[in-house]
Amino acid sequence: MTPAAELLLETARELRADRAVPSPCISICRMDADTELCEGCFRTLDEIAAWGMMPDGQRRVLWQELARRARADAA
Repeated sequence: MTPAAELLLETARELRADRAVPSPCISICRMDADTELCEGCFRTLDEIAAWGMMPDGQRRVLWQELARRARADAA
């Protein structure tokens, strides 16, 4: 598992309903040409662009998807 995937999964486990949803960005901003996902946060360009306007509920749903992508990347 990549260090980025490990960090993302750790943060996903620590998300709390009583706190604001943190950005998944870890400042490793490189897009993988094959998957079209950021190598650091596992988001697409559209998801990165939309993050600032997303309500917390939608951000939490995206975090679940990012965790799924990180686990799949590790497989």
